[in-house]
Amino acid sequence: MKIYSMGQFSKLIGKSEWTIRRWEKDGKLKPHHRTDGGHRYYSDEQVNEILKMPKYAKERKIVGYCRVSSHKQRDDLERQIENVKTYMIARGYSFDVITDIGSGINYNNKGLNQLLNLITNGEVDRVVILYKDRLLRFGFELIENLCLMYGTKIEIIDQTNKTEEQELVEDLIQIVTVFSCRLQGKRAHKAKKLIKELLEDDNSA
Repeated sequence: MKIYSMGQFSKLIGKSEWTIRRWEKDGKLKPHHRTDGGHRYYSDEQVNEILKMPKYAKERKIVGYCRVSSHKQRDDLERQIENVKTYMIARGYSFDVITDIGSGINYNNKGLNQLLNLITNGEVDRVVILYKDRLLRFGFELIENLCLMYGTKIEIIDQTNKTEEQELVEDLIQIVTVFSCRLQGKRAHKAKKLIKELLEDDNSA
């Protein structure tokens, strides 16, 4: 009988160490044995049992994720979806597409949460996005690290680098747009005016 450390075991069954600890806490899976130092070890029999179970042997998906910030950009969303689909079809991927209409600094977008649930369930092989900021405007590295934990790759179609000025203007527009939605009266009007000026300056650059 062959014995595996938790790290080896997690790779063999395609689940994170966090998931394995949760299974143990829930009484679904106990280690074959523990060392005096508390290290968990698992047997090859446990590996085979898990891989034979349909609910743990799910085929990992490729998911295209597309997002725009507002309902006024529905046409942009459709073009984004088409570009992502064309890219994945050309590579022979079998895929699903998840979409969102919401700010890139909103972590509660429905589609994003759906995507994260699939990733943390170990169901996603890779996430395909058109641009890096379509996933999140801020905090991309957090999602990237989460994906690494679950063996999920992030594939960015367009890797074109933007200038620091372009990125700064886009970030400011996102921030001002979100907070202006919470304002009323004159303050909201001033915020909208600022957004318009930022957009005009960006377009004229």
